[in-house]
Amino acid sequence: MSKQTYSVCFCWRRRFKLALAEAPSEIKTLFEEYSENEIMTPSHLKRFLVEVQKQEKATEEEAQAIIDSFRHFHRRGVGLNLESFFKYLFSDDNPPLLPSHGVYHDMTFPLSHYFIYTGHNSYLTGNQLSSECSDVPIINALKRGVRVIELDIWPNAAKDNINVLHGNTLTPPVELIRCLRSIKEYAFVASEYPVVITLEDHLTPDLQAKVAEMVANTFGDILFTPNTESVKEFPSPDSLKRRIIISTKPPKEYLGGKEKDKGDDSQHEKGKEDGKASGEDEAWGKEVPSLRGGTIEDYKDNNVDEEDLNDDDESDESDKLPHNVAPEYRRLIAIHAGKPKGGLEECLKVDPDKVRRLSLSEQQLEKAAINHGKQIVRFTQRNILRVYPKGTRIDSSNYNPLIGWMHGAQMVAFNMQGYGRSLWLMHGMFRANGGCGYVKKPDFLLETGGSDNEVFDPKAKLPVKTTLKVTVYMGEGWYYDFKHTHFDQYSPPDFYTRVGIAGVPSDTVMKKTKPIEDNWLPTWNETFEFPLSVPELALLRIEVHEYDMSEKDDFGGQTCLPIRELRSGIRAIPLNSQKGEKYPSVKLLMRFEFIN
Repeated sequence: MSKQTYSVCFCWRRRFKLALAEAPSEIKTLFEEYSENEIMTPSHLKRFLVEVQKQEKATEEEAQAIIDSFRHFHRRGVGLNLESFFKYLFSDDNPPLLPSHGVYHDMTFPLSHYFIYTGHNSYLTGNQLSSECSDVPIINALKRGVRVIELDIWPNAAKDNINVLHGNTLTPPVELIRCLRSIKEYAFVASEYPVVITLEDHLTPDLQAKVAEMVANTFGDILFTPNTESVKEFPSPDSLKRRIIISTKPPKEYLGGKEKDKGDDSQHEKGKEDGKASGEDEAWGKEVPSLRGGTIEDYKDNNVDEEDLNDDDESDESDKLPHNVAPEYRRLIAIHAGKPKGGLEECLKVDPDKVRRLSLSEQQLEKAAINHGKQIVRFTQRNILRVYPKGTRIDSSNYNPLIGWMHGAQMVAFNMQGYGRSLWLMHGMFRANGGCGYVKKPDFLLETGGSDNEVFDPKAKLPVKTTLKVTVYMGEGWYYDFKHTHFDQYSPPDFYTRVGIAGVPSDTVMKKTKPIEDNWLPTWNETFEFPLSVPELALLRIEVHEYDMSEKDDFGGQTCLPIRELRSGIRAIPLNSQKGEKYPSVKLLMRFEFIN
């Protein structure tokens, strides 16, 4: 035990004792139950792993390996004492997700059967209006496992080359060739599964031909090009390992100065009030908009008519194309995008002989979901739906991704360059399936039938399938990762934990523990229960706050975990920074139990 000193009013100093981490009472009780003579032998530890941790296939050999790894915490090598048992539970060797799982989903189904880790305006370093365009955020996204990179391509000032930039804004451009070369270099660093490049094309036919040459020369044999212009079914991720795929609308006649900027950027002049976060938002990002009641409150003042579905540059029928387009550019397109004329009903029609990609803004999807939820699900069973942020998100904030996922949308496109609660949900979803960037959609979103009644209804009130019981024991590590005055100038921090569910509306909830005053090693020992009707889409949200009476509560760490991969038992939960980077030491000790 040591002491820490804080200055108060320049006149006197307060001293606080710093205790060593001690096992909570329930951990002590479990140790007594699964040990003998204060030693947990391999057979005792195996029984604990099977009965408490629900690791039904655990062996004594595995238990012995754990004991050997923590031998340095005790003198007797025959087993674990209480200290080494506690150290094991609180270690990186006891994570909440099974590290050995790797990629375990069946990857042989069509691409339309998977949620895909998708970026929006992947080249921007910051806000949507004035930040620099660069290949650096593209590299960072690929390193994280993002599988869909979006590039907006425009003629340069001399009209003889191609730049990537956010059109009709002040964003300084980056050359397309630099982005392509970086994609090639980093595409498969984090995952061997295919990378899709979505192009927003604002080029003349001669520059389209130049893009085709650049793409072909850069990617060579790893570029996937289909044999026919339209395909009946998308290939599988497994068949496309280490391949690059181009997705865009079929090229149309160049409109020069009349070219309209893409639909998600047509409202830059609106929403400038969204550009500056305030108070708590600066540390946490805005709370994820609720999906309760069938609409998102954050969108209630944004009316989107069905006619708006044709307001972007994907609204051209391929059979009306002019003949002066670059044929080599057309041949690059493996996933065709576009919005048919005729409004929402036409957009959601399923062609049995052809698959395609449809893009909707978050507002358009929200509007469509009110009366056409099951049609959207049916569309996404064979076709790909991309959802992108509304144009007023000039601060590069994001929306609730569950609105897309619960309707089967594969490409829920996010601004990856920022941070905030919505982005943490995206990070959490794609921790699943070994972090490969592809997560198999739940079977209920893929079940087809002869009538709409046999398709999943996102609005249906469903019975509870299981209840997740969460116990928050304690936390540690802030003392090592932060300065002692980071949270409070005058005393140690007062931490509390928020824990809850992001999922379908009926499952979504947040709860919190009481704050523990003046303690770098807070022990809460509080239990919460979360009934889950759709656990397959649910994410466990965990945030640690430092309570402050006079100001906004401080950020103490966060993580989101996919519940369908959550391990039962007592687990060590590493926490991350606002940008999703793992802290060296900060973690929580928690217990997860599934009650059927």
